[in-house]
Amino acid sequence: VGMGVLPLEFQPGTTRKTLFIDGSETFALEGLTGAPAPGLVLTLVIHRRDGSAARAPVKVRIDTSEEQQVFEAGGLLPRIGNELRQAA
Repeated sequence: VGMGVLPLEFQPGTTRKTLFIDGSETFALEGLTGAPAPGLVLTLVIHRRDGSAARAPVKVRIDTSEEQQVFEAGGLLPRIGNELRQAA
C-alpha cells in the first residue's frame, strides 16, 4: 500500500503453485469500479503466453481506512506531498 500497489490475497487453498503461475503471465482484475474497499473480493484474470486465461478470486488486503487513503493517493510519498502542499 505504501508504494501505491494494491495488495491482494489468494483465497485459502489457492497459491501460485495451484494456479501454475511461472512468472510469464500478465494479470488483470475484474470487478473493480472506483477505489477498492477493505475486504473486497475481486477476480484475478491470469493471461498465459499460450493465449489461455485462468480466473481466481482474490481479496483486497487494504484493511484500514488509513491504508485506503494512502493507496488512493498513489502511495505514502504522494500522500505526504499532497499534505505538505495543502498545509502551505
